[in-house]
Order: sequence, then structure tokens, then C-alpha cells
Amino acid sequence: MQNDQQLRKDLGVATATSLVVGCVIGAGVFFKPYAIYQATGGAPGMGILAWIIGGLISIFAALTFAEVAVLIPRTGGMVAYLSEVYGEKVGFLAGWMQVVIFYPAYLAGYGVKVGSELGAWLGTQYALPVGIGVIALLIFLNIRGSKSAGGMQVVSTICKLLPLGLLMVFGFVRGSGDHAILTPLVGEGKSALAVMGTTLLAVLFAFEGWTNVGSIAGEMKDPGKDLPRAIVGGVSIIMAVYLVINLAYLWVIPANELMNLESPATAVATRIFGEGGGMLITIGIIISVIGAGNGFLMSGSRVAYQLAVQRTLPASGKLSTLNGRQVPANAIYLVGVLACLYSLSGEFDLLTDLGTFACWIFYTLTFCCVIRLRRTHPEWERKYKVPLYPVIPALAILSGLYVMVSQLFLSGTRATVMCLCSVGITLLGLPVYALAKKKG
Repeated sequence: MQNDQQLRKDLGVATATSLVVGCVIGAGVFFKPYAIYQATGGAPGMGILAWIIGGLISIFAALTFAEVAVLIPRTGGMVAYLSEVYGEKVGFLAGWMQVVIFYPAYLAGYGVKVGSELGAWLGTQYALPVGIGVIALLIFLNIRGSKSAGGMQVVSTICKLLPLGLLMVFGFVRGSGDHAILTPLVGEGKSALAVMGTTLLAVLFAFEGWTNVGSIAGEMKDPGKDLPRAIVGGVSIIMAVYLVINLAYLWVIPANELMNLESPATAVATRIFGEGGGMLITIGIIISVIGAGNGFLMSGSRVAYQLAVQRTLPASGKLSTLNGRQVPANAIYLVGVLACLYSLSGEFDLLTDLGTFACWIFYTLTFCCVIRLRRTHPEWERKYKVPLYPVIPALAILSGLYVMVSQLFLSGTRATVMCLCSVGITLLGLPVYALAKKKG
């Protein structure tokens, strides 16, 4: 391995957009309607409203995030942005949180889901080995080069949209359409404010991953032009798909039944096409989740690589090297092995909830970077500017604050404990950073 090479710039807008769509459309659209309608008490209104509001929040966030990503188009994503604006220590904490919590936990969660889906056919005793095997396969593909991993991302994105398209079309064609869509807002005895907080968190998990493309900006041919197109275009596609597919679900099965179905897409497909259709959609779900896992491994390893280049991680010398295919193989192994360890828990919700709160803290700080950089560096050339400044950045910041407050105070004791645990693990990065700097 060599550490004097440069990451190859051979990724275009198609791969970047597919990375956004591929990372986001994973487990959320297939599994979160179950949690959403449980929170609403089987009422559809707040569920649909949450998908719309969550999509708008993600678009505001994407429009804001894109300006920072284009202005600082370096591999590492938020690590590079926050280091530039707030100092290396803040940037390191963002990267540390992503490397040890966010990316491996999400990758592990996706492996667990693939294992559980295939375990239904092969036997539950094979669920864990299959999940770890999927992560190992993704590690192998990624160390073969960014073209190999990027090509897999494009293919998996196309494959996952096909079954979604069938559901969206035939759900409306063959569904009865007799079920309520917008009313009632919440079930009897439910508080609309509390339900909104819970459902919005589930929706934002389903949108999670759109920032990942910023971490590969250093490998893009023309990040100034392609990065905002990939982020905003990808999130817009995702919002449209999510809204239509959830309407299609309700067109076939009412919300008070969906609240009891952990895999609504499979149930809807079975109602429309029979058992064969249900199996087809399950295969689509598996492809979708594998594609999402690939995107998280690809992006997370670049964050680890960037921290290692800055000599702020233990074993930075090893983690900052590139293999013969000019990809950070050791960083890929780091994120992948952590994911394999996390997957031993077998808890999808636990794994995915762990990183959400801490990550949104740093998302909100990134949104604030737009306003700060406009004031401190007005002379910098901006190939992309967030529209309707400062309204959209303000909306993105307020949305981030709402996510944090709602997780801490509106989502129950378990959510509060998970928030505090994720913050505690993130703060463990401070002594790690101090030790790394001391060692030089």
C-alpha cells in the first residue's frame, strides 16, 4: 500500500445521484410504515402528513447542505466542512461519531434486516451468518475500487426502483381505494403533537443517507456542478417515491391493518399479485437494503480515511493508505468489521436509532456553516448558492433543533436513553483526539 497517492476522480453525477437514492431508499420505506401507524394509533392522516413534512425538511436540508458541500468539495463530508468552519476538534467529533456509531451501526442494521428476510426462507438460525456474510461481500466489492462499488450502487438503485414502481402502479390499479387516506389525523386518545414528533423521526430515518454523497466529493469529476444536482435531485426523487408508495399502501390495506404488518410492502404485493408477487417484492427489499448498506460502507470508509489523513485516529498511518486500486482499504475494513460486531446484537431499531440523534446535531451545525461562511468569507467563489437565503437555511436549522428536542422530550424514555448514549459515545472522541494529537 502507498499513502502518497491521490483518490481517483472518476465519479459522475449518475453515480452520485444513485448514491443518494441508493443510501436513502433502503429499509425505511419498507419497514417504517409499521412504526408510523403504530404511533398514530392506526390513523392515516398524521402518517401521510409526516411523509410530506419529512420530505420538505430533507429538501430544505439538502439545499442548504449542498452550498457547503460545493464550497468545500473535499473527501470526508461533514468532517471537512466542520473542520474548516469550527476547527479541527469539532470536525473530528463529527467524523468520530460517524466512524464508530453512524455508518457501522446503519450498515449492521441493514445486514440484520437482510439476514432476517432471508432467514424466513432458510431458517432463523441462518439469519445472523447471512447478515454478516452480506457485510463481508460489500467489503470485498469496495476494496476492489470505487468504480466497482459505484457500479454496484447504480445497479442496485435501478433494481430497487423496479418493484417500487410495480407497487405504485398496480397498488392504485388493483387496490380498492375504499380506505381513509387523510382522516382521522390520529387515533382516539392520541396527542397530535407527540405523535408528530414520533412519526417525523421515523420518516427522517427513512430519508437518512442523502448527505453521504458529500463524503465522496473528492472523487467526483465536477463537484461544483454535479454535487448539488445529485443531492437535491436525489432527495426530490426520494420524496416523490415515498409519498406515492405510501398512498399506494393505503389504497390496498387500511392504516389500522398496516400498523400490525412489519413488512407492509410484502403484504401489499401479496394482496395484489398473490404469493409470487410477495416473494418478488421481498427480493426487491433485499436488493434495496444491500444497496443502502453499500452506500453507507462506501461513504463511511471515506470519513475514516479523512480523519486518518489528519492524523487524528489511532493507527492513522495504516488507515490513511490507499491500496493498488486507489481506495482506502484499511478504512473500509474498519467500518465493515465494526458493522459485523454491531450486527451480533440482531437489533435493527437499536442499531439505527443509536446514531440518529448525534448525527442531527452535526447536521444542524453544518446548516449553520452556510450563514457563518457568508459572513466570514463573502469573497469566496460560490458555484452554487442556496435559494431564498436566509429563509431555507433557517428552516433547515429549526428542523434540526426540532428533531433533537423531540427525541429528548417527546419520544419516550427509550429514545431519551438512546440519545444520551449516542452523545456519550461521541464525547469519548475527545480523549481519543487528545491522545492522537499528543502522539503527533
